Amino acid sequence: MAEKSLNDLPRELRGLFTKGHEASQRDNFDYAIDLFNQVLAREPAMYEVRKALRSAQIRKAGGGSRNIFKKAFSGATASPVVARGEMALRKDPAEALQLAEQVLNHDPNNSMAHRLAVKAAKAMEMPRTALLSLEVLHHNSPKDTEVAIELANAYAELGEPRRGEEILAEVARNFPLNNDVAQALKDLSARKTLDEGGYDELADGKGSYRDILKDKEEAISLEQEKRQFKSEDITEKLINEYETRLKTESNNLKLVRSLAELYMQKKQFDRALTYYERLKASDIGNDPTLDRAIAETRLRKYDNEIEQLDPGAPDSADKAAALKAEKDTYQLTECQKRVERFPTDLQIRFEMGQLYFQAGKIGEAILEFQKAQTNPNRRIPAMNYLAQCYAKRKMYDSAARTLQNAIKEKPVFDDEKKELVYNLGSVLESMGKKQEAFEQYTLIYEADAGFKDVSAKMDAFFGGQT
Repeated sequence: MAEKSLNDLPRELRGLFTKGHEASQRDNFDYAIDLFNQVLAREPAMYEVRKALRSAQIRKAGGGSRNIFKKAFSGATASPVVARGEMALRKDPAEALQLAEQVLNHDPNNSMAHRLAVKAAKAMEMPRTALLSLEVLHHNSPKDTEVAIELANAYAELGEPRRGEEILAEVARNFPLNNDVAQALKDLSARKTLDEGGYDELADGKGSYRDILKDKEEAISLEQEKRQFKSEDITEKLINEYETRLKTESNNLKLVRSLAELYMQKKQFDRALTYYERLKASDIGNDPTLDRAIAETRLRKYDNEIEQLDPGAPDSADKAAALKAEKDTYQLTECQKRVERFPTDLQIRFEMGQLYFQAGKIGEAILEFQKAQTNPNRRIPAMNYLAQCYAKRKMYDSAARTLQNAIKEKPVFDDEKKELVYNLGSVLESMGKKQEAFEQYTLIYEADAGFKDVSAKMDAFFGGQT
């Protein structure tokens, strides 16, 4: 169902929309919401009407007395309404969208209702309607990486890849080790470059990269071109272009790094490492990001070797285990070397802590996370890990106190905060404080009943009460 503009609105409904718009301007939000919903019940594809409805819902929620009602509605009524909507999705997504709006009429920030609205809008092929709810979800939970990726891709589908790239770039700064975000950013950047840079002609074998680069600053163009393109032909053309240029521009380190990254994308890891080592021997060899890139290339080489093993071979499992052990040893040793080279780099300290934690070296991990938590960008994740380290040593009071302090620093109840609250509940359970643990799980359940096994924990608690 294609989305429609106000010009497509039937005459008898246009009057209702006008009255709703006027009521909204007079702050008569209940009447405006009722009129907008009447229009959408007949014409669910009217994007401007739904946008006006969303604005009225949000403005209505600004009143103090209404907030009390909103909370009561959210806890007592929202979940079953959303559940009905989920059941209606397959057969009648329009009904599911209406049910989502029933909740949003009273609680315009309800994440369950917005997620339902996104699913219904996508099923009805209404991308701008889905975008309305994705924007709210991202605003309320800016560190929810899945929502951020979905929002960015939605912008790209609507012809705004640059906006999507900006969103993912901000998330990537907060989660530099999240591979899903990094890959989504590369894909979106490539898409934007293809859309804006005239690469369609290049993919067809017309034109050259020199034509595209002609009127742009080299630094900008190289940054664009080095990203991972979905077309193998384009990647190969870039490599050939850069290899040719490097013969006459041997000191152009941007070209060298671009070639290293392109060869890694093509899984030609040894070639990539050759160029990275060339950079290491240059004036910029002391760059910690360069060491990280080399380590990432070697780790991907290990993964690729494991993937290439014949699963039917009798020694396949042994070879995979040996490669995995070799990879783990390399990863730990390499990160230790980076810590020694860059002792004040708190991001590397955080990585070191993660590796120690995964290896079961809890004492060493505690030392690294205690240092890493002074990094504002890694503070909350470091505190979360630190609490888990304390819990593994049965230092439950320290674990609970660390988690409580981290929770206080998280004003938004996003997935990261849910993780902290969940871990606090687990620690309280280990301390025998089941009632207090239940209170933590309840906070999550009321916001997101599908988070981890919180529903099962709630069922177990109530089952134990009967």
